[in-house]
Amino acid sequence: MPHPPSRLAALGLAVAVLATTAAVQAAARAVAVPAAALPAAAPTVPPPSYPNPGRVTGSTGAHDPAVVRTPNGTYLLATTGDHLPLKTSTDRVNWRDAGVVWPGGAPWTTAYTGGGANLWAPDLSYRDGRFLLYYSASTFGSRRSAIFLATSPTGAAGSWTHQGLVIESSGAVNYNAIDPNLFVDAAGQWWLAFGSFWTGVKSVRLDPATGRRSTTDTAVRALAQRQTASGAVEAPFVYRHGGFYYLFTSFDLCCRGAASTYRVMVGRSASPAGPFTDRNGTALTSGGGTQVLAGHGSIHGPGHPAVLADNGQDVLFYHYYTDSGAARLGINLLGWDSAGWPFVY
Repeated sequence: MPHPPSRLAALGLAVAVLATTAAVQAAARAVAVPAAALPAAAPTVPPPSYPNPGRVTGSTGAHDPAVVRTPNGTYLLATTGDHLPLKTSTDRVNWRDAGVVWPGGAPWTTAYTGGGANLWAPDLSYRDGRFLLYYSASTFGSRRSAIFLATSPTGAAGSWTHQGLVIESSGAVNYNAIDPNLFVDAAGQWWLAFGSFWTGVKSVRLDPATGRRSTTDTAVRALAQRQTASGAVEAPFVYRHGGFYYLFTSFDLCCRGAASTYRVMVGRSASPAGPFTDRNGTALTSGGGTQVLAGHGSIHGPGHPAVLADNGQDVLFYHYYTDSGAARLGINLLGWDSAGWPFVY
């Protein structure tokens, strides 16, 4: 801040120049602080209609996006595709391609993919000094599926180590082992939510020491199921907020371009194992779900949600389809109403 005129007169012109220079430098530093460093308080009243996705630039093609904030403050995104494509960003807006998880291929998955390289629905997190990646291998419409775990010290392409099979499914069980999501409860217990169609979304306990399935608690717990729409519920993501566990899922049909009818639904529970209920008190295992986001205008089939706590904000990542049928990365913020239910803004 410049000194008053009387002070300048007393100290002389040289000091005035120094003061002015310091003020200019201070102002420049203030301007350089990114707006994201001081997020505005989240609203508590939803907007009258669904917002469009926030601005993203660069490499914005994505399907089933999963995102983690790295220790150096950048963002790492994994998405469905051949060998599991990766993207990075420094600001959550501009994204660039960053190679693939498995540049040499993942031969342990081909028994489930029919020999193909396309791997699905990654789930990213960073815990205990390493990145964890759960992902699924299957073919469209098949229950012959598997979820695997990989770890990396850096998250970079080619740095990942195969840690083995976590859970698989076949015609011998009534669920489908795809769409994994790791979540950790308030007591530090690890869980894996997963599931698609058939009898819906399930969870199993994991061993935090290995990241794989618990050998002492092998129960498969039911979290959500639909008795209508051919059982179309999948892509679970569990997020802890305000004393509740919120189970985000996708209803209806993905992967049909602009004809996709995917939409994001939610229920909540005081327990990580459920039961989860919607705003009206209907159990998600009985088809319940409160809608959070659906198609609107030129935004088609938004779904496969993931929520990131980031710098005081709750950020929703998802994919949607353009009018041309291309899959794109969607990012919006989440607010919470007075009853504790999330909405997109």
